[in-house]
Amino acid sequence: MGQKVHPYGFRLGIIRKARSRWFAEGDKFREQLLADMAIRNYILRTHRNAGISDIIIERTADNISVTVQTAKPGIIIGRGGRDVDQLRQAIEQRVGGRVRLNVEETPDPDLNAQLVAENIAGQIERRVSHRRAMQQAVERALRMGAQGVRVKVSGRLAGAEIARSEGIGPVGRVPLHTLRADVDYGLAHAHTAYGPIGVKVWLYKGEILPPRKGERRVWGEEGGVTAEDWERVAAAQRARMASAARVPTGATAAVPETVAGSISEAADVVAAGAEVSASEAAGEPAVEELASVETSSPLAEVAEASSDISETAEPSAAPEEAPEPSVAQEDEQDVDA
Repeated sequence: MGQKVHPYGFRLGIIRKARSRWFAEGDKFREQLLADMAIRNYILRTHRNAGISDIIIERTADNISVTVQTAKPGIIIGRGGRDVDQLRQAIEQRVGGRVRLNVEETPDPDLNAQLVAENIAGQIERRVSHRRAMQQAVERALRMGAQGVRVKVSGRLAGAEIARSEGIGPVGRVPLHTLRADVDYGLAHAHTAYGPIGVKVWLYKGEILPPRKGERRVWGEEGGVTAEDWERVAAAQRARMASAARVPTGATAAVPETVAGSISEAADVVAAGAEVSASEAAGEPAVEELASVETSSPLAEVAEASSDISETAEPSAAPEEAPEPSVAQEDEQDVDA
């Protein structure tokens, strides 16, 4: 038995987002799931020739948002938007709530597997050779930038008495077991006089890699954590660790006022030196601001104080060692013993 899995559900939560975005429990989940299925079936049945590639349903507390992605938005919108209003009212009658309907155009229809499958099915219904229809679809997809295509048709091909399956490809690469591979899958049915014919299309568009360092990329369609966010958090953590290692607890309060004054004095000296060098480079007379700096600056005072402390802190002389006893004294001690 074949062990097959749907390419969309296999990657759901990794590089794909759910087409129904809401949360419910118990009986409410069942009701909302059946309502979503009714909405999709009604839209696809009434607008079969509109080139609908996907239908996304979002629910809030009171509203239902339905987004229809189609290659022919004009067919759904109609003249002056009358058709889209009628569709919205029909959906509201079926679900019994307020519905907001959005129509979006699908970019690159030749790279959408569902639209490619529907195109092949439409040609088969018009009695075009299934081999020619598949070959043309594969060539158009590769020309538009697809990295791999696979097409398969099954049924009473060309009105044969015995059903069979034929396919093309995979042309290029179609990695079905790679989760980061952007593999699009489409399924359509051609309703012919001699029975239905199924069409399956796999399109490989490349790999969706995680964001690199310094690159801002949002996962999915809305929101998500980016590489820049992780880098900002890591930089803040590194800064906190460096500051904790560099400045011990209570070190700021122990800094004397003389040292703080010497630091500011040194900064003034450096700034004055920079002005003098700039004036000399411009050919102007040097500003004699450095000469006005007193030699007895706080830096000198700090140096003198440190030298005085070092002199006063010299270790005291070691105690004199007792003289070694002479030979006569050692003899007297022996006699006494």
